[in-house]
Amino acid sequence: MVGVGTAILVVAGLAVGQAVFAPLSFALFIIAIVWPLQSRLQARLPKLVALAISMLVTIVVIGAFAWVITWGLNRVGRYVVTDAARFQLLYNQLTEWLEGHGIVVENIWTEHFNVGWVLRLFQEVTTRINGALSFSLVVLIYVILGLMEVDDAARRIRNMKNQEAGRVLLAGALSTAAKFRRYLLVRSLMSVITGVLVWGFISLCGLPLAQEWGVIAFALNYIPFIGPLVATVLPTLFAVAQFEAWQSAILVFGCLNLIQFLVGSYLEPRIAGSVLSMSPFMVLFSVFFWTFLWGIAGAFIGVPIVIAVLTICDQHNSSRWVSELFGAPAALRDR
Repeated sequence: MVGVGTAILVVAGLAVGQAVFAPLSFALFIIAIVWPLQSRLQARLPKLVALAISMLVTIVVIGAFAWVITWGLNRVGRYVVTDAARFQLLYNQLTEWLEGHGIVVENIWTEHFNVGWVLRLFQEVTTRINGALSFSLVVLIYVILGLMEVDDAARRIRNMKNQEAGRVLLAGALSTAAKFRRYLLVRSLMSVITGVLVWGFISLCGLPLAQEWGVIAFALNYIPFIGPLVATVLPTLFAVAQFEAWQSAILVFGCLNLIQFLVGSYLEPRIAGSVLSMSPFMVLFSVFFWTFLWGIAGAFIGVPIVIAVLTICDQHNSSRWVSELFGAPAALRDR
């Protein structure tokens, strides 16, 4: 009961303290990725100069990723606006079909979609943009301060009076950082492969915006399970409007799901090996659990958080049962 109560309090604290813990988690993940570059640079350059270069590279990479997502979504949005007549026709056909089955769409629009709803939507979008900018600024500050203190933190851990606790923390941190880097490398490789395959398939289908859908599939693949699902549904809805035939849309949906399955369930486990150190069930649970706690931020960072927890638990005999119970199957752990 004490353990259950403690777990409930920890989860409640993480949910309430999202503004503090979410950016901190992202910062620790980025520090683990960037630290090898920072370490090599500061061995040859002054520490502050090395830090400036590391941060510049980090900002450029993250900015390029954000620009790619924005470019793809913007191009799709502009195409939808340009081809509004086709989508209006599809909407009219859908409303006629629904009304034929007793569902009056006009009443729903009148009740729920009005000027007040549009204003609330605009306020929500503005709030989310401001929140994203504030979140990014806090993460940036955490990363700068963290990179400057990595060496000091490692020294303090080595000098702890409780040598066993220091060993667990240091070994766990090093192993977690290595797994983070491999996780990001594998995830990036799988995202590139997924994007290329989606682009090639949509080009063969004759759908417009093949490059854009490939870019969107590449970006969303960084969110396990949820991202590939969205990257499959959106082009399918687009195909319904373009082909005006449900059979063609179902074919697109099936082939896109086949691509996601082959890359995510067949190719990725064989390349990743034991990098996840967690079962597929735990991967799915961690995505939904952290999305529930922290929203989109949790969807991105949920899997790395669970990787870190299982890796640290594996460093001590008293907690190793956690990694053995929820970690990767034995066949993958031995790789």
